[in-house]
Amino acid sequence: MSERMKAKIYITLKNGVLDPQGKATCNALHHLGFEEVAEVRQGKFIEVMLDGDPAAAEARLKEMCEKLLANTVIENYRVEVG
Repeated sequence: MSERMKAKIYITLKNGVLDPQGKATCNALHHLGFEEVAEVRQGKFIEVMLDGDPAAAEARLKEMCEKLLANTVIENYRVEVG
């Protein structure tokens, strides 16, 4: 039986990849008086509602990340189905 489920996908830059957006955010926080911020790394959060078999959902979501949602050369991703 098919059921609808929500998946959460977290995409982050791999270690060693420059993050100019994170650097700009860090600088802006410093200018606003948040001097305790040492570093900011930015990423993406994607929610996907999908129908199907929960057992197959994680594999399908990983396939979506590999083909479209994440640039696996410079990004890591993590999938949560629930």
